[in-house]
Amino acid sequence: MKRLILFFALFICYGNGFAQLDVIKKHSGETVEGKIVRVEEYTITFKYDGEDAENTLGKYAIEKIVYGKSGRVEQVTDKIEINSEDDWEKVVILEEKSYIAGLKKEGEIKGKTGFVSFHTGNTANRKAEMKLKQDAAKLGCAFILLTSDKDINQSGAQGPTLGAVQSIKKGIAYKY
Repeated sequence: MKRLILFFALFICYGNGFAQLDVIKKHSGETVEGKIVRVEEYTITFKYDGEDAENTLGKYAIEKIVYGKSGRVEQVTDKIEINSEDDWEKVVILEEKSYIAGLKKEGEIKGKTGFVSFHTGNTANRKAEMKLKQDAAKLGCAFILLTSDKDINQSGAQGPTLGAVQSIKKGIAYKY
């Protein structure tokens, strides 16, 4: 009986020695250990060791994954560095809430154009997007979750006219 108990104790210890965990390295410097369940286009689902609940991280928050069994390293995304407002062109606008999982919320931002301008609908849209990205860059944020995107057309019965379109974009700024 003692041998049987000793055998099972050794078997369990031996098995735990080979149960290697996957390591998720985030851009924020945080390291998450667990078992990768699935890798999708924009998200990664994993389980913490000893838990059954599935957790999701957006790929934008993740630098790389080191798989425990094989030791293979998978580069996920490159870090986007926002150092000043001049880096506004690097800011990424996201439209899906699951993509921001693992990022830190900084605040709400807004970009809009005036009614009285020499913009068509398309240029008003680009200008509002530029203002939104500049506000995010001021906060040091590399990501925007777009929450509202609308165009107001004040043209009359003659149809669209130059300068009669206002574009308003609202979002939430996120960083690593």
